[in-house]
Amino acid sequence: MKILVVNCGSSSLKYQLIDMSNENSLAQGLVERIGIEGSKLTQKVNGEKYIIEQPMASHQDAIKLVLEALVDETHGVIKSMDEISAVGHRVVHGGENYAESVLIDDEVMKALEECVKLAPLHNPPNITGINACKALMPNTPMVAVFDTAFHQTMPDKAFMYALPYELYEKHGIRRYGMHGTSHRYVSQRVAEVVGKPMEELKIITCHLGNGASCAAINKGKSVDTSMGFTPLEGLVMGTRCGDIDPAIVPFIQKAENLTAQEVDTLMNKKSGVFGLSGVSSDFRDIEDAEAKGNDRARLALEVFYYRVKKYIGAYTAAMGGVDVIVFTAGLGENSKECREFVCEGLEYLGVKIDKEKNNFRGEERLITTDDSTVKVYAIPTNEELMIAKDTKVIVDAL
Repeated sequence: MKILVVNCGSSSLKYQLIDMSNENSLAQGLVERIGIEGSKLTQKVNGEKYIIEQPMASHQDAIKLVLEALVDETHGVIKSMDEISAVGHRVVHGGENYAESVLIDDEVMKALEECVKLAPLHNPPNITGINACKALMPNTPMVAVFDTAFHQTMPDKAFMYALPYELYEKHGIRRYGMHGTSHRYVSQRVAEVVGKPMEELKIITCHLGNGASCAAINKGKSVDTSMGFTPLEGLVMGTRCGDIDPAIVPFIQKAENLTAQEVDTLMNKKSGVFGLSGVSSDFRDIEDAEAKGNDRARLALEVFYYRVKKYIGAYTAAMGGVDVIVFTAGLGENSKECREFVCEGLEYLGVKIDKEKNNFRGEERLITTDDSTVKVYAIPTNEELMIAKDTKVIVDAL
């Protein structure tokens, strides 16, 4: 069975074709600038790039080009579209409707539309991508895999905000969490690596990249996570502020004479390590600036590390202990400094980092000493494979 995994943004589309007989990726690609001048597709097969530059007015045009690239006689990996057994779609928000992945039908599409108010930047392009695939592949099963689904096991004490209860009833205002597919993948993978059932482990997963979140996973279930009603809450991120005093919002509005939308843009697009450092939202640039003596770059990194460390401590308390801590995503997988500084001071929990073991990028590794009672791993995330696995289970049951 070959499964196409699709992740649609507002003007971009990431995809991967996975052979589920061995879970190997046959091809992966990115379509950029959909509906904008300079549209292009970049497909990688066996490390080689294949680039097509041509106008793409819509996501349907983009999907059509993706399918053509996959069956291309020279650069493709399949002979016909009939080899694609199913399509797995990453969908950011499923609200409270879905605690697991689901076969897409008219009822599901209606629910996704209703969740647009909860994820106005993310769900519309996800819906557009699904509709584009349905138009071109009407007889191919489609599955929605939700970023929020994994966190639907949180107890109400963890997901409720102390606002008037009717706001939850009327508008669904509660913690939903994001990055669920990544947190689920790396927690399952680390359980395999340590050789213990998920049901016996207390795991804290740290998905650290331009978007960042932590999750507390007790006995295989998410019991808390740092992102909230939106992806703005929690950790400091590339351009997002994370946790702040909510009274800052009306204060800034008045002091800077801004609209609510302008404050929202400031917190989502101009804050985080970008706002603190004044350098970049890319942690690599900030690390380079810090190495050259830029004090604001140093501050931005220290604020980021400190926030992650606080969440690890909080989630250890919430679960009554921790067995394994996992670092993943761009920064978690590649920055030895990030892993070291976050774990510095956690010796009281039983964390002992081995600096020599920690000196690597982008690999699956244990980074703690043999006598560390809490094990710390770097596990590269693979959300596409997780989506493909879910899709296969659902399609196999049809």
